Amino acid sequence: MLEFFSASTRMVNSRHAIQECLETALGTDKKCDLVMLHASIGHDYQVLADEVRRQIPGVRVVGASCCGIVGSEGVSESMKDVALMAVRGPELAVAHLDGIHGHNAFEKASELARQLKAQQPGITMVHFLASGIDIANDRAIAGLESVFGPEVTIFGATSSDNMRGVVSYQIVDDQVFEHGAWAVGFADPSLEVDTQATHGFLAVGEPMVVTRAEGTRILELNGRPAWQEYTSRLGLDPEKATCGDSIPVGALAEELPASLAEEYGNPHILRVVTKRDAEGAMHYATTIREGTRLWLTVRDEERIFADMDRMMAAMVKRAGARKPVAVFHADCLARGRYLLNRVMKEELVGRMQFPLSSQGVVPPWLGMYGFGEFARLGGVNTYHNYTTAIYAIYRR
Repeated sequence: MLEFFSASTRMVNSRHAIQECLETALGTDKKCDLVMLHASIGHDYQVLADEVRRQIPGVRVVGASCCGIVGSEGVSESMKDVALMAVRGPELAVAHLDGIHGHNAFEKASELARQLKAQQPGITMVHFLASGIDIANDRAIAGLESVFGPEVTIFGATSSDNMRGVVSYQIVDDQVFEHGAWAVGFADPSLEVDTQATHGFLAVGEPMVVTRAEGTRILELNGRPAWQEYTSRLGLDPEKATCGDSIPVGALAEELPASLAEEYGNPHILRVVTKRDAEGAMHYATTIREGTRLWLTVRDEERIFADMDRMMAAMVKRAGARKPVAVFHADCLARGRYLLNRVMKEELVGRMQFPLSSQGVVPPWLGMYGFGEFARLGGVNTYHNYTTAIYAIYRR
């Protein structure tokens, strides 16, 4: 039977940050089988991984860079944040690989799934994390499902930097990658996971039409080089603008079918652009078809809070009297300090944690501000951007 323990801290020294988190999470008995890390871009990821394995010899370690963390202690978005979830128990599997990109996401994710299934045939849920730059995330989902089937819930995130879209990192044991992916399969039959995501942004103006595309690369919008048309619509200089300029204000909206829009609470699903080519092509987060209409968006702060409350009410209703034994959480970095001031952000996190707490105590919680989120929509494993995504694990 799996057990979960979490802790978070804001500390400059990477080694000391791990020591504090492990002490807080596990106390004097540091025995565990897996440590999952999220750390802001200011930390030394190799030192973080090495210190975990020095403190707990033989433990598996996975982790990712991010733009801030959320733990049971609250939220922090400094350059020196660390959060971890320690897991005890044998009913899990860990797999990883390097070199995942938009063009090979299906094949790489399929290989990850095969590695997991070879270790634990009874996996019921998969925590998946990959690089947040240049990935076909819909194809990664399809690759995992090609082995496990669509009934296995996929949850997780994509790693990020400090919203520059330059490089992000993934940790596996004693290695640090820049374009890797890892997955943790949970095979404890007494556990189940409930997932949901929400954003609260509104599509505005006339849509842009994708007039030429290849895989995840948008080559033309409205017959013009994609980056030029996109940044011009945002009021940015196409020659000078970077993804760091466009990410906070440039969420792109795709229409959802009416049935999904009702569940989502929004007629659109959002996408982020985290990379562009010198010739003006933009790298989308999923495969994109020519003819797709894309709207620019604005955030509606009242709707962000209202949609968060609606989502949490739905999750609490599905849970009944149960409280989660652990919560994993992926949040878009553009919903943190970069778009919402600190007071509002802390209130937003409070609104997601309080309904899942028991007598005021927040369950073990591991959250990160990344480039994207995985959560079910319409009963289907789905990739999201600019959302808050909650993954609550319950004992059956």
